[in-house]
Amino acid sequence: MEIMAEAICKEIELRKNELAEPVETIYFGGGTPSFMPVETVDKIIDAARSNFDIYQLTELTLEANPDDITLEKLTQWKKSGVNRLSIGVQSFFDNDLKWMNRAHNATEAENCIKLALAEGFEVSIDLIFGLPESNNAQWQQNLEKAIALGVHHLSCYGLTLEENTPWKKLIERGKYKRPDEISTAEQFENTMDFLGNNGWEHYEISNYCRPGYMAKHNTAYWQQKKYLGFGPAAHSFNGIERKWNIADNLAYMQSIEQGALPMEKEMLTPVNNVNEYLMTGLRTLWGVDLQKIKEMGFYNNEMQASIEKYLQQNMLKKEGSIVTLTDKGKVYADAIAGNLFVT
Repeated sequence: MEIMAEAICKEIELRKNELAEPVETIYFGGGTPSFMPVETVDKIIDAARSNFDIYQLTELTLEANPDDITLEKLTQWKKSGVNRLSIGVQSFFDNDLKWMNRAHNATEAENCIKLALAEGFEVSIDLIFGLPESNNAQWQQNLEKAIALGVHHLSCYGLTLEENTPWKKLIERGKYKRPDEISTAEQFENTMDFLGNNGWEHYEISNYCRPGYMAKHNTAYWQQKKYLGFGPAAHSFNGIERKWNIADNLAYMQSIEQGALPMEKEMLTPVNNVNEYLMTGLRTLWGVDLQKIKEMGFYNNEMQASIEKYLQQNMLKKEGSIVTLTDKGKVYADAIAGNLFVT
């Protein structure tokens, strides 16, 4: 772990000239950053401070597992400058957590949230719906519990069964039930209704917040702002090209030790740019601006016809030149974006 931290700090130094603007947000994500010693978190933040202008920083988020969170760590993270936690709760039901093979239990999940809030952190939690061993009533209780605890932000994800994962293999062997698509869609729709009725903003397909608590870091991704990613498999974007580090930990550390950046990159074509704008924009409450697509040279008769069809089906709505998804359309967001893509 120490060698990896040294490599990340070295990469930060090697790339100090890639960003001229002040850094507004920092996000420790991927893997389990809450498992790192606090001194390691400090070291990486110090490297950022030494090589970039982070004095306008407004949000410093650390992803954390409930079983890693202690009062001592919270106190030390606060001193390091961390002001926001993204906690991988997933569910407040022990049967769900056992099915997902999580290390924490429901009591730990609830207690760590109370502790983090008491220490003054802005708290976001992840919850997963569409679990084959769960039901609509349990999902509703998860949402009610999150609101009652006083969290500021919710990321609610439908269960995705990736290839070559234990979940998918066990389901294929008949050890577990398959996720029910109808139940998953119902839980997504119930989430929008329940949180909306409680005054929460649904500002991105999977993300909801109390007014004033949008995740600034993730919002930058969806609004296609520049960002730098450090560490194995981390991605970066400068508006023109996308870069990503190799995912192999050992190869990453060896390359950095030799002063070489272990990354690949691709230049974004005009078609890439418009399709990314459609994909990310439609996921958000800001939608996509058809005038911008016209200026990019891609608003043709085919796209216009598709948009008109979705407007008639009440899957899209239009105000001026801005097109956004309706709640009905959000259930089919990926398909709608895909159908609008330029090929």
